[in-house]
Amino acid sequence: MNVAAKIVRAEDVGLISSRLAEIPGFMRSYLDQGKLAGVSTLVSRRGQIAHFETIGHRDREAGTAMQADTIFRIYSMTKPITSLALMMLHEEGRFQINHPVSRYLPEFKKLKVWAGGTKEKFETKPCEREMTIRDLLTHTSGLTYGFMQAHPVDAIYRSAGIEGAMTQGLTLQEMVSRLSDIPLLFSPGEQWSYSVATDVCGRLVEVLSGLPLDEFFEARIFKPLGMVDTGFFVPKEKLGRFTTNYFKNPQTGKSGVMDKGDESSTYAKAPTFLSGGGGLVSTMMDYWRFCQMLLNGGEFDGHRLVSRKTIDFMRMNHLPGDKTMKEMSSSAFSELAAEGTGFGLGFAVTLDPAEAQMVGSPGNYSWGGAASTYFWIDPEEDMIAILMTQLYPSSTYPLRPQLQQLVYAAIGD
Repeated sequence: MNVAAKIVRAEDVGLISSRLAEIPGFMRSYLDQGKLAGVSTLVSRRGQIAHFETIGHRDREAGTAMQADTIFRIYSMTKPITSLALMMLHEEGRFQINHPVSRYLPEFKKLKVWAGGTKEKFETKPCEREMTIRDLLTHTSGLTYGFMQAHPVDAIYRSAGIEGAMTQGLTLQEMVSRLSDIPLLFSPGEQWSYSVATDVCGRLVEVLSGLPLDEFFEARIFKPLGMVDTGFFVPKEKLGRFTTNYFKNPQTGKSGVMDKGDESSTYAKAPTFLSGGGGLVSTMMDYWRFCQMLLNGGEFDGHRLVSRKTIDFMRMNHLPGDKTMKEMSSSAFSELAAEGTGFGLGFAVTLDPAEAQMVGSPGNYSWGGAASTYFWIDPEEDMIAILMTQLYPSSTYPLRPQLQQLVYAAIGD
């Protein structure tokens, strides 16, 4: 397990300790009102952790405390890891960003675009151009998520058993094959829509590397970075550190347990479907190691995964015409607000903090997960912040902007 070896004095890295100390107190108000079971927060600057606090319970009903080594479902915070894996193969010359996806997944050659009708009977039209690998990495592919429930194509996904990270009974290869028979929402590159695109990226990693996604992750990312508790399931000997996941229905207000953190969890055994878009579990310290590697320009603790130039390339805005997510979005859902925000190769990129109406720096890159987890990296301030909790959906409470306000208020230099 990974726990913080050392917490430095906040003032030594230009932060104000008294203000960082206000973060758990603020979050505790959510616990006192019964809105959250437990929360873990971390802030590091200049490569040193200055704040790492856990409060509340990993299982409220059992009374078990949240701890530094608690294991969380990180859902879509899997996406930056999968995107990095694909870019590691890009560094090896295995593909070009503008290559058609069909060059490596031939079934995608037959893709068509929705042209009207119902989920039972619909019309299609040809794509204006083929889907590229950049389209997948930036969510401009025309793919969608079944949980959106905003379009007949979403319903077709559900009928086909394509449920993102919650897909059951299919392999990644089988899921991609089924996708090729379903129409796209729009021609690739025309709009931004959150989707299973990163799951397709995971399949590309498998095809290009010749390894199953879990084996590639372990050998090429987790082992070099010392991410000892990150994977697609929680082994039996680690279930005692696994969180329970809670839910709150935004329509009815009903709340309860979504998935217990024990042997009854779907994460208690190795899955058939390796979701590069949302399938991983991790700990606070494991994910900090991943984030610090990104902030270091691709290197951590003597292990270089990619070059600095590849990280710089990934955190550029890759949306056509330097547009924002808001300008291009047709999505019924996004993990983060779209105003003032572009999208790089695997995460959101802040273009204009004023338009985003959030204190921060241009060039911040970030993403979150469906159970209200969140990270952001600020290269200008040499800073990382991570939030871990377990409440579905992530839009229930404004935890992410609130944490960001508290963290930037603690900058003292």
